[in-house]
Amino acid sequence: MSAGEPGSVVRRMLLGSQLRRLREARGITREAAGYSIRASESKISRMELGRVSFKSRDVEDLLTLYGITDEVERNSLLSLVKEANAAGWWHSYSDVLPSWFPTYVGLEGAASLIRAYEVQFVHGLLQTEAYARAVVRRGMKSASAADVERRVALRLERQKHFLENSAPECHIVLDEAALRRPYGDRDVMRGQFQHLIEISERPNVRLQIMPFGFGGHSGESGAFTLLSFPESDLSDVVYLEQLTSALYLDKSEDVAQYEKALKELQQDSPGPDESRDLLRGLLQLS
Repeated sequence: MSAGEPGSVVRRMLLGSQLRRLREARGITREAAGYSIRASESKISRMELGRVSFKSRDVEDLLTLYGITDEVERNSLLSLVKEANAAGWWHSYSDVLPSWFPTYVGLEGAASLIRAYEVQFVHGLLQTEAYARAVVRRGMKSASAADVERRVALRLERQKHFLENSAPECHIVLDEAALRRPYGDRDVMRGQFQHLIEISERPNVRLQIMPFGFGGHSGESGAFTLLSFPESDLSDVVYLEQLTSALYLDKSEDVAQYEKALKELQQDSPGPDESRDLLRGLLQLS
């Protein structure tokens, strides 16, 4: 996989999960593993979660500690190190990216299924360029015009994945509040409504609108994204963005709670056809 593709994040997760299984199979603690590579227990934890880059020497030492002496097996795992450390295409945007976001971009690009609930604004993958610019300007009031444009360019680059043959399935529930809250002028909102109508007809997109009229619902905790991957070794990941950081949850009990919430949102929202009619109504009113 080339350095320009998002697979490096997934390779880190795969390598980390395999190292964790090897360590647990030998009954070795994270603290002991950390000691063997002159690192802390928390460093081992971050490695096993795929949150940091890997050094070949560290992986070699851990494999020795875990009793992996077969050269074929060792080389197979060590070959993942180079792939896992490859810089993604988004690396060139690092000057305008918050520190927690590159991991998300890589996971999003490698996902085979993206499920999300949004309440504040239209999901980034479904935004028009004009709407994205209005959102970025609102969120980065002190940013230069150049930085705003780079953030918009990054968002549009993420969207290109949806035009490829390998585009992931995308199931998104938008709260009606995200559609009623204007970003940009009337023309911007009209363009965004029209874009949502068109993109909702793509075979890989399932778009639903949670209407105000329904009242309280299972999305009460706010926006979230669920990412699923084609690799069977990888667990689903829940992404929760906050003001100054983000959370990545992959414990099965946490993921199950968010899956339950999204399933209820999908069940309680009008279906894709009815949601499209709702969008057409908003377009006519705008």
